[in-house]
Amino acid sequence: MRSGFVSIIGRPNAGKSTLLNALVGEKVAIVTAKPQTTRTRILGVVEVPARKGKHHAAQIVFVDTPGVHKPGSSLDKRMMQEVYDALEQRDAVLLMVDATRRLDLPENAGDENPAQSKSRGESEDAFVFELIRKLDCPVFLLINKIDLIERAKLLPLIQQLSSLHEFAEVIPISARKKDGLERLMDKLVAVLPEGQRYFPKDQFTDQPERFLVAELIRERILMETGEEVPYASAVVVERFEEPEPRPKGNKPVRDTRPPLTRISAVIYCERDGQKAILIGKGGSKLKAIGTAARKEIESLLGTKVFLELHVIVKENWRESRGFVESLDWRRQLEEMAAGEAKAKDE
Repeated sequence: MRSGFVSIIGRPNAGKSTLLNALVGEKVAIVTAKPQTTRTRILGVVEVPARKGKHHAAQIVFVDTPGVHKPGSSLDKRMMQEVYDALEQRDAVLLMVDATRRLDLPENAGDENPAQSKSRGESEDAFVFELIRKLDCPVFLLINKIDLIERAKLLPLIQQLSSLHEFAEVIPISARKKDGLERLMDKLVAVLPEGQRYFPKDQFTDQPERFLVAELIRERILMETGEEVPYASAVVVERFEEPEPRPKGNKPVRDTRPPLTRISAVIYCERDGQKAILIGKGGSKLKAIGTAARKEIESLLGTKVFLELHVIVKENWRESRGFVESLDWRRQLEEMAAGEAKAKDE
């Protein structure tokens, strides 16, 4: 049995979340065309059966990360910290690039360390490559979206990028069409160490349902609104009431009603104008967001869902380090557990 953590990094819109979902076979990361959709580390667990003559059985924990970008706000800095954290604990790294996008890679890309490159204002594409220079693990270069470019352009791109680092493998893929993923899995298993499972065999992510629900709501905001609103929005689930268990007894009463999950969430934005856009005329936009999100949430939970949304203005929340940190679902779980323990003591 082989096992290990594999971090996925790249510039925004490289297709990292699409790849994660394709590998896991479940929607564990939201996907939109807008950059910086991913704000935190997202784990996807994949069980790989043994293939005779190919590789051993394995459990691979993929870690999707926010797109690498120059941080400005506290939110941006938090997102980049998630990238650095993912690179600290890894057995291999997947560096993804978008084959359809022209990369800004100066001739001296890779000659300086990341801190020097940042201070000199070099391109973010070059900075991504510089992040991997000192890694002491196998780094795979994935050239994504090959289904959208001419085949004649692929070989020169492979040659150009291969010259920038000594990659373990360079694999052209299409995450959307799942092209090249079987080869990727074979190569990954080969470099992973012997070990035990990190997660139960049937678990495909470490994210709690509350966080997945908040992300599905944020996904609809990203898709339903334009301009600056998506980037100034955050979602927090304040109430998550699971269906009550069916009554048990000698003569159970037949209940034909489908199970119902009650959810209340707050959408934070930074200005009154953004709140007006999110609500829409007569509440039309908020209703559209809620209706579309509810369908996705019902598919996730397998129950009927009553979803209640509220919009609150919290000025410049992206600049508030405390508020940004409070959005971390891991911290939210810790606070909930502490609150429950305190209530029991009282």
